[in-house]
Amino acid sequence: MADRGSTALRPEHPIERSLPHLVEEFGFDTEGPAVSDVVSGITLSSKDVQPGDLYAALKGRRFHGASFATAAAESGAVAVLTDEEGVELALESGLPVLITPEPRLALGEVAAWIYRTREEPPTLFGVTGTNGKTSVAYLLEAILRQLGIVAGLSTTAERRIGDETIVAKLTTPEATEIHAMLARMREADVRSVVLEVSAQAITQHRVDGIVFDVVGFTNLTHDHLDDYETMEVYFEAKRELFQPDRARRGVVIVDGEWGTRLAQESRIPLTTISVDPEGDAEWLLTVDEEQPDRTFFTLRGPDHRELSTSVPLLGDYMAANAALAIVMLVESGFDLDAIAHALNLAHDDDGEEIEDDDFVAGIDVYIPGRAEKVSGDRGPVVYIDYGHSPDAFISTLRSIRRVTDGRIIMLFGADGDRDPSKREEMGAIAARGADAVVITDFHPRYEDPAAIRAALLRGARAAVPDREILEVPDPKAAFRAALGLAGEGDVILYAGPGHEDYHEVAGERIPYSARDDARSALHEHGWL
Repeated sequence: MADRGSTALRPEHPIERSLPHLVEEFGFDTEGPAVSDVVSGITLSSKDVQPGDLYAALKGRRFHGASFATAAAESGAVAVLTDEEGVELALESGLPVLITPEPRLALGEVAAWIYRTREEPPTLFGVTGTNGKTSVAYLLEAILRQLGIVAGLSTTAERRIGDETIVAKLTTPEATEIHAMLARMREADVRSVVLEVSAQAITQHRVDGIVFDVVGFTNLTHDHLDDYETMEVYFEAKRELFQPDRARRGVVIVDGEWGTRLAQESRIPLTTISVDPEGDAEWLLTVDEEQPDRTFFTLRGPDHRELSTSVPLLGDYMAANAALAIVMLVESGFDLDAIAHALNLAHDDDGEEIEDDDFVAGIDVYIPGRAEKVSGDRGPVVYIDYGHSPDAFISTLRSIRRVTDGRIIMLFGADGDRDPSKREEMGAIAARGADAVVITDFHPRYEDPAAIRAALLRGARAAVPDREILEVPDPKAAFRAALGLAGEGDVILYAGPGHEDYHEVAGERIPYSARDDARSALHEHGWL
């Protein structure tokens, strides 16, 4: 069971397995005391070790995990899994040492074996792409809930099993955490699980030991070039998810160059979605109406199948995310008419069907920090968004422009120690799409925040020299400066922080919630 400080969900009733059988199954070499115990869990962190665990000691950037083997032993670890470089350090723990050349490559399969996650697995959905992964994951889980399915969820924002939720550290957990989470979900009778899958999760083997029933692809745009040297390499990382050893079926939005390529190069059965009526995608998405807080759309598929519904979110891109979620469910075996029926019913808080004259048919979903409206009925409309890439800026600004006659004030910053090549483009897009721009600090980490802001400012000023642009380093002061530029009927888009509740500076996470701060500022101005 995960403790209160842990960021991992674990089975409450772990099943012990023979450690000698594990060694035999995977052909590990061993040193130290004889291997004769049982194992009930596996972890990468010595701080998360629980009695009965196998401690996986990997080489890190600054330390080798074997340096912490003694601490792991003191917490109840029964053995250490490491490489040749870590053997001597691991032996100091007094535990049996299991040896493999590349422990990270073994983690997924070992964790699957320990937690038995390949035995009667739930239906597994995986979502990848640059933008929209989190939204699609939440939409999938929401529709499953409306269908009466007990579902589990793992996203950038949180891990969730029913009412049990923990805050997420990584977009996709480590392999050891994923399999522990799946085992915990099995105990809760979860029938379907939705995982957000980053490119890093694929290349760093975090989803090893899993075969998804259906995987979905949103888009591929300029981001993460600090991890992947070119867009081609970035694409290849995503494409790996659409291979037979990773997934059984796939769904791809083909409105961009990379989606089209993925559809051509995928090695699993594939279904495609597009907004282009002249294209050859199997599913056609039509946006029927856009409102500041709801988007209506129609999805038409093979055999004259059709579904019209809505999503309580801003933007045609959210309709595309919802369409991807729906088609992924169809590909997993759900009937489109059954989905349509579920989305057209009003339910009470206990999930019971009710009569409600004010009910608007649609997906009943809340996605934290994704174009999330935090303002009230008076004053400017304020959206807090997680978008921090050029394409995300374009999509959200275009959607806002279509639903407002007022001015758009955009507030944003850029991550430190992350892909710097996108910063000037982000500034340029903001200047072109908004009527006023406020640039602030956003997770400068170990970089000079003034240098980050300078790149954003260069891009904005070069794109629209006469645009009203403010530079306000402190995020709280920056939001109040943006609010000072806005009036009734205007829109403030605060892009970047989304659901996050901290501001990272020089290794320190300073508590800060853009959503809470925005509400406080609106209250100060008498608009909430």
